[in-house]
Amino acid sequence: MDVLINVFVGLHIIGIASLLGGFLTQMKAMGAGTARFTPAMLHGALTMLVTGVLLVGFREMDGGTVNHIKIGVKLAVLFVILCLVYVKRDEERVDKALFGTVGALTVVNIFVAVLCR
Repeated sequence: MDVLINVFVGLHIIGIASLLGGFLTQMKAMGAGTARFTPAMLHGALTMLVTGVLLVGFREMDGGTVNHIKIGVKLAVLFVILCLVYVKRDEERVDKALFGTVGALTVVNIFVAVLCR
């Protein structure tokens, strides 16, 4: 079970890297007002959602403890990110504030994961 959990932790990290990487590559475009949500950002958020839910299930099946408040906060933040990226995915330009919000929420999600144990 530990190997399975570690594989999905790796996939979860790949998802966050895709979401954050998509944001970081668009920072210059955000300054110019031409930033857009890339498919990598949507796929990264979806990967995080699926792997995160599976990780919680695996952890509980293995008899481990799960911080449900942390998971709830992370899920709520990810849900907002996913909704924003999904709704605006086909637009050529996304408002700076909206794009920055997705980046900030992604960073918040990372810090919640790391700091709340």
